[in-house]
Amino acid sequence: MTTERIDPKVASEVERQLALFDRDAIDFFGREELELRLATSIVEERPLRVKLGLDPSAPDLHLGHTVVLHKLKCFQDLGHTAIFLVGDFTAAIGDPSGRSKTRPPLAREQIEENARTYVDQMARVLDVERAEVRFNSEWMDALTPADFVRLCSHYTVARLLERDDFAKRFASGTAIFAHELLYPFVQGYDSVALEADIEVGGSDQTFNMLMAREVQRGYGQPPQGVITHPLLVGTDGTEKMSKSLGNYIGVTETPNEMFGKLMSVSDAALLEYIDILANGEWEDLAPIREAMEQGSGDPMGLKKEVARRLVARYEGEDAGAAALDRFERVVQAKELPEDIPEAALSLDGRTDLSILEALEQLGLTKSRGETRRVARQGGLTVEGQKVEDPTRRLVAGIYVIRVGRRKFVRLSLD
Repeated sequence: MTTERIDPKVASEVERQLALFDRDAIDFFGREELELRLATSIVEERPLRVKLGLDPSAPDLHLGHTVVLHKLKCFQDLGHTAIFLVGDFTAAIGDPSGRSKTRPPLAREQIEENARTYVDQMARVLDVERAEVRFNSEWMDALTPADFVRLCSHYTVARLLERDDFAKRFASGTAIFAHELLYPFVQGYDSVALEADIEVGGSDQTFNMLMAREVQRGYGQPPQGVITHPLLVGTDGTEKMSKSLGNYIGVTETPNEMFGKLMSVSDAALLEYIDILANGEWEDLAPIREAMEQGSGDPMGLKKEVARRLVARYEGEDAGAAALDRFERVVQAKELPEDIPEAALSLDGRTDLSILEALEQLGLTKSRGETRRVARQGGLTVEGQKVEDPTRRLVAGIYVIRVGRRKFVRLSLD
């Protein structure tokens, strides 16, 4: 089939689908090549194979991951084969993308545990029954040394060192270990093994995904199209959302925790969240967003509505409404929540216990330093009274303690 011989109805459907492929994307590499392949797939009723790979380097998928997960779901809804690739082999190497230093390797046991959670979590976005879930250890563990040497023959070291993160590290004298140079080859071979027609990913994966096109050519396959998407900024408003940086919002967090974290983002980050996470669904927010960008409107109201919609997306409409109600009552109106968890501690013969010790034993803060910081910022209360000195002693009794905006405990001390 040539472009001149494409049926007008098929051509119209090709343009419709390409527009959806393009939506919210930064770049679409190989678009013209893919146009004819898409037309053929429509005529022959052969779905395209669309790949998204994520390394299980941490146990939680976060809202940043959902940007490309929803694009994969878009392909699935169009009738194409959505391939969710869990990089259990590549996770042991460590993706150097965007790294100023070598990523520490993960233990195999941790990788396997994280991989199991990924499969469960992706079901919040994809139709798992219709998706193809694969692990790249399937083919990489079977590759012989000779096979791997052949794989590495499809790219030059000079081209690898043109990569931005490698180039910066090389120029600064920061170590680049040989195994890091192998990562893009493995990701490229994944596309060969899966016979991928398209790969979607974050913009930080552009080099790896484009390299896969070269590797596919080396193995006699047509090169995949590559669609890149923006990276979501974390709750700190500066770095990309990342588990390792602690600025993430996990898709499996409780509705109240997700809502609270979303309310903590800056107004500037909120505008970015609307643009990147809307997934074509929030056109009604455009006028409010535009007003806010111009310095008017209701930033708090818009933030609450975005938080409600995101909680509802992953937990259901009732959960979104309940999280909004709780935030307005507990955080804004300073009411006590109805579902305060209870805990008990023993004085073990002592007459009292410091708040520092109590919170440490309860695990409500990560460290005594964090407890002191929360107290300094006015976020620590006991029985509704702010506590500036967390070394204050508690005697036997029952206390409602609040740490920050969202953590409560009814402590029974005896």
